[in-house]
Amino acid sequence: MPMKVKGKQVILSLVCLVLGFMVAFSFNLTQRENNKPDAENKGWDREYQLRAELIEQEEKNRELQKELIQKQSDITAIEKELSQEARVFFNLAEDTEKYRLFLGKVKVKGKGVEVTLEDGAADEATENPNSYIVHEQHVFNVVNELYISGATAVAINGQRLKHNSYIVCDGPVITVDGRQHPAPFIISAIGSPDVLAAALNLSGGVKDQLVNDNIVFKLERQDNMILDPTVGS
Repeated sequence: MPMKVKGKQVILSLVCLVLGFMVAFSFNLTQRENNKPDAENKGWDREYQLRAELIEQEEKNRELQKELIQKQSDITAIEKELSQEARVFFNLAEDTEKYRLFLGKVKVKGKGVEVTLEDGAADEATENPNSYIVHEQHVFNVVNELYISGATAVAINGQRLKHNSYIVCDGPVITVDGRQHPAPFIISAIGSPDVLAAALNLSGGVKDQLVNDNIVFKLERQDNMILDPTVGS
């Protein structure tokens, strides 16, 4: 009789042990299931936050790109304006240089021609010396022909001519802007030697007219001429 009671206690103990194990396992499993949604929710929240930050950053990038495009457009407009201003200044500089040449304010050097006018030999058949000496109109004719043919600068006996120069004949000498020069008169001009020489040597042109007036005419081409600027006001 006592042995049967002891056997029942052992069986009851085993049953309780198994039930306890099952309860503990069920509790742990329930805890895991309950905790799993929290971890997933946190993951989703983090992903959503990162996506929101990425969208915000992309929006900022688009705004910065628009601003960059506008700045580049502004720079292009400024460069175009500066280019136009530079062209205007360049044209002004060119015009200023031309005016300085016209006024005889700058030294000029280059190729050109040199014309020498001398009084002709005295004619015993006439007592009038005006028939063989160089007058201002002879010098004027040469100077005008040189300018018309493209001369950039002209000088008489080294004195540079300017836009308002005047030449006056006073017996055997001529006066250029108040300065007297005796014969021979050397007229120097900078420009294309071939063009200037061809213009002076035209048939029936300046040279022939001077020779007909008994003036000695000499023409030389020069490869390197220097004409100094005018002196004084």
